[in-house]
Amino acid sequence: MVIELQQNLRLQQQLVMTPQLQMAIKLLQLNRLELVEIVRQELENNPTLEENESADISEEAPAAIPEPSSPKEVTMDDQFDNHLEWHHYIDEYSSTGKIHFESEEKEAPNYEAFTASKTSLADHLRWQLLMTRPTAEEEMIGSLIIGNLNKFGYMDIPLEEIARHAKSSEDKVKQVLAVMQTFDPPGICARDLSECLLIQAGQLGITSPLVIRIIRDHLKNLENKRYQVIAKELKTTIDAIIDAVELIRGLDPRPGDRYGEDEQVYITPDVYVHKEGDDYVVMLNDDDIPQVYINSYYRKAVQRGEDISRETRSYLRDRLRSAEWLIKSIQQRRKTIFNVMVSIVKFQRDFFDYGISGLKPMVLRDVAEDISMHESTISRVTTNKYAHTPHGIFELKFFFNSSINRADGDTMASASVQEEMRQIVAGENHKKPYSDQKLSEILEDRGIRIARRTIAKYREMMGILPSCKRKQI
Repeated sequence: MVIELQQNLRLQQQLVMTPQLQMAIKLLQLNRLELVEIVRQELENNPTLEENESADISEEAPAAIPEPSSPKEVTMDDQFDNHLEWHHYIDEYSSTGKIHFESEEKEAPNYEAFTASKTSLADHLRWQLLMTRPTAEEEMIGSLIIGNLNKFGYMDIPLEEIARHAKSSEDKVKQVLAVMQTFDPPGICARDLSECLLIQAGQLGITSPLVIRIIRDHLKNLENKRYQVIAKELKTTIDAIIDAVELIRGLDPRPGDRYGEDEQVYITPDVYVHKEGDDYVVMLNDDDIPQVYINSYYRKAVQRGEDISRETRSYLRDRLRSAEWLIKSIQQRRKTIFNVMVSIVKFQRDFFDYGISGLKPMVLRDVAEDISMHESTISRVTTNKYAHTPHGIFELKFFFNSSINRADGDTMASASVQEEMRQIVAGENHKKPYSDQKLSEILEDRGIRIARRTIAKYREMMGILPSCKRKQI
């Protein structure tokens, strides 16, 4: 056996993720708020980056107002130059940096200090518990009960478990629980829906035996609106059952909802699409996104070879390179979002003209082939990005829908089918609502072939109840 060294030539392909490519991909999939946060962090950590704030108007030399000129049509190439020389771009918006002087001006007030804090359910119940002047043992039991309430206000733990943790008797826990079930909001600290409704009925003075029996024994039939079954078992008329149901309907099955901690989320669109004449104009929303540029002092210091140490020069070169990558990635992100939105407007012109009913089937590949990009890039661009359209604010993913075959051989977007279903259900007879099979037959009469199982899936996605639960007497 002979051991020797040999050289072999092998050809292979591999993807090299450069730092610049990694940053571009990272910024591309961020939403608008995340992008602002990333840029803010980079401004704090990179001394070579500066924020381009709007300059103040000088009072000594007011600027002359130019004469209005005829508007020039702006094309995509005018907004984003594919052959833009980045070094010229960076130098053009460079400066020697701002000179800051200390002043006695006070900082702006923190407006968060003026925001009223929302009282939580636990704090509200604990305040009421302390108002009863409990003993140390009762306060411990009450705190355990409050800590084991779910977001709807129901107790999720057995009484014996609370007694074991509080080192108390189960009868004492029942006594404290009975007191806490009289607290506001009505129905709080109940162990199930029936007990919650019975507590509210007692506090409202509802003493009707029929109402009490329906809440205690027939909630399942009430949920499925089997009024005839309830009337037969309770040996009463259907009119009496309906009157009792109207009283029960006024009760709150989720008393803890009003103290929910979920805050309303406001969406700021990344793109605006508005109509001018017969065409639609796409505009990017750059509000609140810092406009960054490179401080020319550091660039020239590195280029001229200032009297600085080797470690400092190496650090500045890394920071300058990172700043250039950030600026390029932001511009590339803007260009990609703009191109994708322009392509979506081209494919979904009927939606922008007529609304959801005009939405057409479209996949990521259609836009990818139109703007010569990969499908994965289109997927990153359309995730967590929103567009303001004449018909409302929609996520870019909304415009990509699967197709449903029509009777004439044409296709229709699934979102348009759901809109058709919503209109049919809204116009149905509430005493005899349409079943899933009947909805399938109505859609087929309109030229839309769709199975009953697909009807049920779309109905659940839209939050529409089954026909038995939509029925009203």
